[in-house]
Amino acid sequence: MKAFFKPVVIAATVWLPLAAAWAQPEAQPSPLTLQQAVKLALEKNPLRKAAIADTKAASAGIGEARSFLMPHLSFSETATRGNDPVYVFGGKLRQQRFTTADLALNQLNTPLPFGNFTTRFGGSWNLFDSFASWHGVNRAKRLNEAVEHQLNRTDQEIVFRVVSSYYDVLLAAKQLEVAEQSAKTAQSIMERSQARFDSGLVVESDLLTAKVRMAARQQELIRARNNLEMARAQLNTAMGISVESPFQLTEELAERALPVPALREVEKQALTNRPDLKRIASEEAAQRQSVSMAKSSFGPRVNAFAGWEMDNPTLLAGGGGNNWLGGIEVQFDIFQGGAKRAELSRQRALEERVVAMNQAASDAVRLEVRRSYYDVDASRQQVEVARAVIAQSQESLRINQNRYDSGLTTITDLLGAEEAARRSQTDYWEAVYRFQTSYASLELASGNLNPQSPVVTP
Repeated sequence: MKAFFKPVVIAATVWLPLAAAWAQPEAQPSPLTLQQAVKLALEKNPLRKAAIADTKAASAGIGEARSFLMPHLSFSETATRGNDPVYVFGGKLRQQRFTTADLALNQLNTPLPFGNFTTRFGGSWNLFDSFASWHGVNRAKRLNEAVEHQLNRTDQEIVFRVVSSYYDVLLAAKQLEVAEQSAKTAQSIMERSQARFDSGLVVESDLLTAKVRMAARQQELIRARNNLEMARAQLNTAMGISVESPFQLTEELAERALPVPALREVEKQALTNRPDLKRIASEEAAQRQSVSMAKSSFGPRVNAFAGWEMDNPTLLAGGGGNNWLGGIEVQFDIFQGGAKRAELSRQRALEERVVAMNQAASDAVRLEVRRSYYDVDASRQQVEVARAVIAQSQESLRINQNRYDSGLTTITDLLGAEEAARRSQTDYWEAVYRFQTSYASLELASGNLNPQSPVVTP
C-alpha cells in the first residue's frame, strides 16, 4: 500500500501547483489613451534618456571650461633616496641640515645614500590668455544650448513615433475588421455558389472560383491578425516598455476635424520654432567662439605660480626645513611651425561649413513642411471621396448578389463587386489614418508637436 500511495502523492504534489497556475486568469490589458502613451514614452523611451545624458554632459562642459579661469592648487608627497652628489647636496640644503663636514671633497664626490621626504603645496593661475578661456566658456554655453534644443527635438520625434505607432494599431484593428467581414462575405458567396452548383444552375468552375476567393480572404485574415500584433509590439517599443506588456487602446480610428493653418504660416512657424534649426544656430555660434579661441592663441599669456615645500629626513617626524617660491611668467609663442595658423584656418573652414549646413537645413525644413502640408490636404480630400465610395460599393455588391441568385450575372461580376466593396473600406480607413498621421507629421515639421497638440488630445 505504501508503494502504491507514494507515486500518487508525488504526482499530486507536482500537478496541483501546475493546475492552479493554469486556472489563474491572464493579466487583463490596461486601457491606454494616446495621451497616456505619449506621457509614458517621454518617461521610458531610451532615446530620451540618452538625450538627457547628453544635456548633463554639456552642462559639465561649462563647468570644465570655467575651471580654466580659476587658480589651480596641488599637493604632493614624495619619498626619494639616493647617492647622487647633486641630489644629496641639494637635499641637505633643503632640510637645512647642511654642515661644514659636508663640504669635504669625499663627502661631496661620493656621499652616502641620503633619504628625503618632500611635502609640496603648489598653485598656478592663468591671469591672462588673450581671452581664450572666456571664449571657451562661451563656446561651452552655446554647445549646451545646442544639446538642449536637440533634447526638445528628440521629444517631438518621440511623440510623433508614438502617435504614428498608436494609429498603426488603430488602422491594423480596422483592417482586421475589414478582413473578417470580407471572409464572411466570401463564405456567403461560396455557399451561394455551392447551392447553385448542387441545383445544376452553374458549372463547377463558379464554385471553384468562389473557393479560391474564400482561401484568399482567409490568408488576408491571417495576415491582418499578425499585422495587429506587430503594430502593438511597435507601439510598446516606441513607448520604451516591454513588447509583452498588454494594453487595450481606448480610442478607435475615426474621422477628426483638425485645424490646418495656411502654408506660409506653417513655414514661418517652422523656421522660428524648429529645435533642430535652433541647435544648428547654437552650433554656429559655438564655432565662432572656436575661431576666436584660435585667434587668441597668437596673443601673450600671463601666469602666476607659487609653491611651499617641506623637506624632512622621515615621513612623520620633523627635523627638516621648508621654503617657498612664487613668481609671474609672461609667455609669447614666436614660432610654432605654422601649427596655430593651420588651426585658425581649420576653425574658419568649420565655421563656413556650419553656416552652409544652416542654410541647407532651412531649405530642407521648407521642403519638409510643404510635403507634409500637401499630404494633409491630399489625405483630407481622399477621406471625402472614400466615404462616398463605401456606400456605392456596398449597394453594388447587394445588387450583384441578387442578380447572381437570379442567374442574371456571372460569378466574375459578383466577385468583382465583392473586391470593390472590400477595397473601398480599406481605402477609407487608410485615408483616415493618413490624414491624422500626416497631420502629426506637419506639426513635427513645423516644430509644434507636443503632448498638447490637437492630434494627441481628444
